[in-house]
Amino acid sequence: MSTIETTAPHAVDARRAEDPRADRTQPSAADLPLLPVVGGDLRVPLLDGSTVRFANLDYAATAPALQTVADRVAKVLPFSGSVHRGAGLPSQVSSALYEAARRRVGQALGARPEDHVVFTRNTTEATNLLASCVPATGDVVTLDLEHHANLLPWHRAGTGHRYVEHADTIDATFDRLEAELRRRPVALLALTGASNVTGELLPVERAADLAHAHGARLFVDAAQLAPHRAIALRDLGADYLALSGHKLYAPYGSGVLVGRADWLDAGEPYLAGGGAVREVTTSSVEWASGPARHEAGTPNLVGAAAIAAAFEALGALEDDARESHEEALRRRVLDGIAGIDGVEALRIWEGDGEAIGVVAFAVEGYAPGHVGAYLSAEHGIGVRDGRFCAHPLLARFGRPEGALRASFGVGSRTEDADRLVEALRRLVDEGPRHFYCETAGGWVPERDTRDLAAWTGLDLGLEGAAPATRSPCGNG
Repeated sequence: MSTIETTAPHAVDARRAEDPRADRTQPSAADLPLLPVVGGDLRVPLLDGSTVRFANLDYAATAPALQTVADRVAKVLPFSGSVHRGAGLPSQVSSALYEAARRRVGQALGARPEDHVVFTRNTTEATNLLASCVPATGDVVTLDLEHHANLLPWHRAGTGHRYVEHADTIDATFDRLEAELRRRPVALLALTGASNVTGELLPVERAADLAHAHGARLFVDAAQLAPHRAIALRDLGADYLALSGHKLYAPYGSGVLVGRADWLDAGEPYLAGGGAVREVTTSSVEWASGPARHEAGTPNLVGAAAIAAAFEALGALEDDARESHEEALRRRVLDGIAGIDGVEALRIWEGDGEAIGVVAFAVEGYAPGHVGAYLSAEHGIGVRDGRFCAHPLLARFGRPEGALRASFGVGSRTEDADRLVEALRRLVDEGPRHFYCETAGGWVPERDTRDLAAWTGLDLGLEGAAPATRSPCGNG
């Protein structure tokens, strides 16, 4: 167990935490949420006994449900029945809703008429599904900056998997990719659309042209891209794309794989079970084709309907509304931390290229988990700390211990960005007010006065959910 003691206590002004920048005079396009989200006005307790509206800066991990999505789910639930199984009216309604969701998701993603839209649990499962269908005509090539969901599944493909180290610029990175594609046959180039660590965008259309020029196909991990940018698969030229509902303001347990039918129809069914077959005997099985081939078991109606509803709400926004909203917040944080000694923003490529609403950073002298615990306990801010399921990239950054990530979405506000900057300024100038230590479960306050069971009113099933009488730091 490691500990860091702080000796510069200061009073936490909860009112200032709500509106920390007194010099803000210019209204911003991001002062208000772009769309209402469930829990957008949630108030959380601080260690000093006060409460503050929760500043959710962890959209890149799991985004809250859009209110319209939650409303759609509530409307669907009374008619819930067994999808594709049953003569009862709820079953017929559920089957129609499920297939309507499939069509709407395909339309929202600009899928080609012949593409399959397969519902999965998340991006990770979608990528594993595609990995099981890649033909052994060449290797799979990825970059070293990918999320583990776009690194680990390809080891299971019936072909080789090769990493390419990214260079200091996007152009030089593409030069390295092209050299690798020339070296030996490649079946699939698998790249992220937007880095889950820094938010930087990769030019998908350029990647598709590169892959096709060398007889390969392109898979896009769009888990981070889809919630923040409109996507038209046919225009981008990508062959396959995967995303997660829980990052797309639809956290109801579904994801999507969309793309060309031939590999999916030729591959072994991802799950063996009911719904994925045409005929079964005791000695043989005839598998279905189309999306049903990989959707064995009872489908997740609510998850599919939620993703379709999320795309509908996002698609109704004005052109570039998401980009403008998030860029205003991202720029506010970057400009703010640029003036704080010891706080460093992280980037993959040189320059100031386009990015979604994500800022990765590190604070000199503090472990990432320590900063994350401080932001939560003393300022009501939620960020991600650690290695973001991107260990090779964090190693390239020279930060094997990890970093911090603030991420925005349609429910974010200017005040969220300002509160983060002010909290980091206080951390550097004055230090935390409380003592924190690192335990097996992560960094925690020595005396956590926040009673989660009382605050939520839920039976959390956690022993000791009430305020601890014994210090987890070994000091009491």
